[in-house]
Amino acid sequence: MHHSAALRRNLHSHTYRCKHATGDAIDYVRCADNSGVDIYGISDHTPLPGNRFNNVRMDLDQLDSYQHAVSDARDVFPQVSVLLGLECEDFEDCRNFYEDEILGRRGFDYLIGAGHYTPINGNWEDSYFGMSCAAKLRAYSDHLCAMMESSLYSFIAHPDIFGLSSKNWDSNLKACTHDILAAAESHNRPLEINGGGFRKRAQASSANTQAGYPLREFWEIASGYQITVVCNSDAHHPHHALANINESLQFAQTLGLMLAGDEQLGLVSALDQVKEIDLD
Repeated sequence: MHHSAALRRNLHSHTYRCKHATGDAIDYVRCADNSGVDIYGISDHTPLPGNRFNNVRMDLDQLDSYQHAVSDARDVFPQVSVLLGLECEDFEDCRNFYEDEILGRRGFDYLIGAGHYTPINGNWEDSYFGMSCAAKLRAYSDHLCAMMESSLYSFIAHPDIFGLSSKNWDSNLKACTHDILAAAESHNRPLEINGGGFRKRAQASSANTQAGYPLREFWEIASGYQITVVCNSDAHHPHHALANINESLQFAQTLGLMLAGDEQLGLVSALDQVKEIDLD
């Protein structure tokens, strides 16, 4: 895909339902439409069976209102291909829920796989903190590899957040990087360069020496693999609807990283259907 076409899309955005974002689907699509977007994916954090971890995600009983909100945005902005997605934790006991309920019965367009939590000794631990030892990094890369092996997820969100726990690049981070990239290559699963990381880095004080993400060393190594990338804003506020996508695309271009096409992302039929709805 050409970089110019990629400017006109975002597949990672949230709504107020996840409890750490503002606005609803229509607000994001309106802002994106003002910038001349072609494809806009709403992909809030999925609810989990039993309403687990629901301090940072919608509750199960909000799924209907979420679907209606995306459908309303579609109706108001027929010129934009609005896609219905969710950002998912790959808890193994949730895979049937994703497959049967979300993609099956509810007919969502796509799912994003994300490793916000890492399974360590039978517990789910936060992947953003305390991930510097070899065993935890290995647990994280194993978790992402299992996610990529599944065909449920169109791409993997911010795979490089494991670097946030370390001040310096080291052999454990390097090993984790190679494990993730080898799996992405062998399973043909795109990886996300997350624009939200650029925003977080800009907010961090200069005293904070942590690497931040996108983690340059990770992506430099990625350029040696046969992988593709997706550049998204990870918008949690409507005014960030397309924020930092340019920056992410430039970053990808500088490192010679290829952008994933719609076919590889599994979005061709969803986009065809949306266009048909819009023509009616």
